[in-house]
Amino acid sequence: MEFVVLVVAIAFIVIATLRFKMHPVLSLTVAAIFAGSCLGLNPDELLKTLTDGFGKTLSSIGLIIAFGAIIGVFLERTGATQVLAQTIIKGIGLKRSPLALNFAGFFISIPVYCDSGFVILSSLNKPLSKKTGIPKLVFVIALATGLYSAHVFVPPTPGPLAAAAMVEADLGMVLLLGLLVAIPVSLTGDFWARFVGGKLNVTEATTDRPSQSKQPVNKWELPKPLYAFIPILVPIVLIALRSIADYPTHPFGTGMLYDGFMTLGNPVIALLIGVFLAFPLAKIKQKQPKTSGWVADAMKQAGGIVLITGAGGGFGAVLRTMDIPTLIDFSATSGIGGLLVCFGIAAILKTAQGSSTVAIITTAAIITPLLEVFGLIDTMDRVLTVLAIGAGAMTVSHINDSYFWVVSQFSGIDLKTALKGHTVATLSQGLVAIGLILVLYLLF
Repeated sequence: MEFVVLVVAIAFIVIATLRFKMHPVLSLTVAAIFAGSCLGLNPDELLKTLTDGFGKTLSSIGLIIAFGAIIGVFLERTGATQVLAQTIIKGIGLKRSPLALNFAGFFISIPVYCDSGFVILSSLNKPLSKKTGIPKLVFVIALATGLYSAHVFVPPTPGPLAAAAMVEADLGMVLLLGLLVAIPVSLTGDFWARFVGGKLNVTEATTDRPSQSKQPVNKWELPKPLYAFIPILVPIVLIALRSIADYPTHPFGTGMLYDGFMTLGNPVIALLIGVFLAFPLAKIKQKQPKTSGWVADAMKQAGGIVLITGAGGGFGAVLRTMDIPTLIDFSATSGIGGLLVCFGIAAILKTAQGSSTVAIITTAAIITPLLEVFGLIDTMDRVLTVLAIGAGAMTVSHINDSYFWVVSQFSGIDLKTALKGHTVATLSQGLVAIGLILVLYLLF
């Protein structure tokens, strides 16, 4: 009976989101109420379990998502994202500009949603293609896959952030190992771009392209590279130093230096510092823009993700009232097998309903009660579990994924070309990612 409830609840989330366009907050909440009712929880128990799960999840990551959104909005609207991309292209060289754009997308996607990042940076594809003689599709795929890599692996992106909270993984280690996995995964996208980009016949799509009005118009308004980089780099470094300081060998000792890194490296504090470092991006422009509504706009962006994350936490709390390990025989599955299960569930959910974030959150809710059965209980195991879920949640991006349409429409390419270029690239990235994660499991 419980197994049927679990299957129906998951199927409802997929069908309601995909077929009936129900917002994930509603589909996750309805699925949780359905599952809890079928499991025999009385209304008071059900609502307490649901709201406790919602609150516990948000208590650890709600502010982090909000602060990350503020940094992203200021980077977008001051043109700092273009400065980052142009600086990286200049540093790597015009001859290797697809690689430079891939890396720029990767770096920018840490605080900026990949959809927004592509909208802003896609204007560089055509000029770079003309300057270098490299087909435009190479730049399209390189940029799209670079943005996509950080989106599923590197906090403070909401997906891995939520998964880390739900499986109780160390966020600093998720960030460090997420970067370690995401960089070669991003390069996989660059490789595929070079391999297939010049072979496909590109047919321009007839659909009108959306406006790119958020991009800065006047070059003199763009901030200097230093101001553009520090709101991203400083929080990452602080969070990483906190994890290093807390390592069992205590490389920084246990005195004031340790306490300082533990405080400043707390993700909430680190991202808040990043917010204040992002504010000067607007002040250094020749003509002072009206930024009073930017923080409010960031809160609106973050609000939807925060609610989805909380609803996923509530759904997971209800599922944990089931004895899931007894529903499916995982007794022979441990270690590598468990990571593959995480990858497989996330890949199925991603492919079925399109959203990487929803796939990550739903999979984390399902997997958390199984971690002990899989033997994935120590610090490193939990971190790799988060990354395995992320790898599945990037496999694959196709016609039910909003990002797929952003890439195709802003690049002016037809559906068939987008499927062969972008979709196959994301499949390759997902497979490379899970391979790397399994290698890390064997090493550690």
